[in-house]
Amino acid sequence: MQTSKEDERLILDSIEQFLERDVVPHAMELEHNDTWPAEIVAKMSELGLFGSIIEEQYGGLGLSCSTYAKIVERVSRVWMSLSGIFNSHLIMSSCVQRYGTEEQKKKWLPKFASGEMRGGIALTEPNCGTDLQAIRTRATKDGDGYRINGTKTWISNGIYGHCFAVLTKTDPDADPRHRGITLFLVEKGDGFKHSRKLEKLGYKGIDSAELLFEDCYVPKENIIGGIEGQGFKQIMGGLELGRINVAARGVGVAQASLDEAVKYAQQRSTFGKPIAEHQAIQLNVADMVTRTEAARLLTYRAADSYDKGERCDMEAGMAKLFSTEAALKNSMDSMRVHGGYGYSKEFPVERFYRDAPLLTIGEGTNELQRIIIARQLFARNPI
Repeated sequence: MQTSKEDERLILDSIEQFLERDVVPHAMELEHNDTWPAEIVAKMSELGLFGSIIEEQYGGLGLSCSTYAKIVERVSRVWMSLSGIFNSHLIMSSCVQRYGTEEQKKKWLPKFASGEMRGGIALTEPNCGTDLQAIRTRATKDGDGYRINGTKTWISNGIYGHCFAVLTKTDPDADPRHRGITLFLVEKGDGFKHSRKLEKLGYKGIDSAELLFEDCYVPKENIIGGIEGQGFKQIMGGLELGRINVAARGVGVAQASLDEAVKYAQQRSTFGKPIAEHQAIQLNVADMVTRTEAARLLTYRAADSYDKGERCDMEAGMAKLFSTEAALKNSMDSMRVHGGYGYSKEFPVERFYRDAPLLTIGEGTNELQRIIIARQLFARNPI
């Protein structure tokens, strides 16, 4: 999908207006209180953010990944948690759009696009994170459907979400293991509930929860694509979009950290002059801006590859790795520019410092990204 330059400009302008009007005045308080931003989420639904990359024929905006990445970057400059609320939801939507049957697309995508039904992906388990082939959640046949039993943890939108793409084992004896993994769409109800909200260092506001499945009945029509054993491939495809989202979040946090440092350096004076005139500060912000621009270009390149339908796990991995490390470093450097005020809750820098570490972990750790990058590099350059 491609978005025209004019359409992209109008969309980004509307996002900027929404952020300035509805998010900036409230983000600090909501974040510090770890409050679910119900009114902001309603505005996001009105803007169509929950249908950003869903095709227009199913009620979405049909935006390109490149435009979507720019939206995520802008949202993350103001409050990163909001981007997570629609990211997890859109990974689920992407799995249905890319791999679902036509009947599944017609049934689910319009509800996802409108925000009437929101959700996310349920992958991680208490004893399984990066190694998704080691999941223990089981889906066993029961008549014309399946019974799901297991526990998922650290699930974004876990409390306020309605529906989730749940990764399960339908054949625990399969060899290789990924052939026994199936992805189901599961609505909350009998046998499926959230157990507790998980407290976090940062990434406040968005609900991260533990999900419990106890003999949860799911009809076979809810297998994404309709065939068992395709779930691992499907979720890996969905995570390409997720990693581009996390990369764009990294760019947003890196840019916000830089913006605050540049502003503060011109306001704060020491030894008779603004600290912006001290060489040590100049060296610091020069590295920050270079790091941010490099991260942005890597992210845009990955998004462009995704839009072209090319395999982009290497590109998304590089963007995710570099951008999130840039966010982490910029948040620390911005705190140092601010000195003691950077450690105060009166300034947003401490929030960037708490949010950034999550980005190096979510959607596959940066250690995993390095492995993906290296393997793809060798695969693309055989001798």
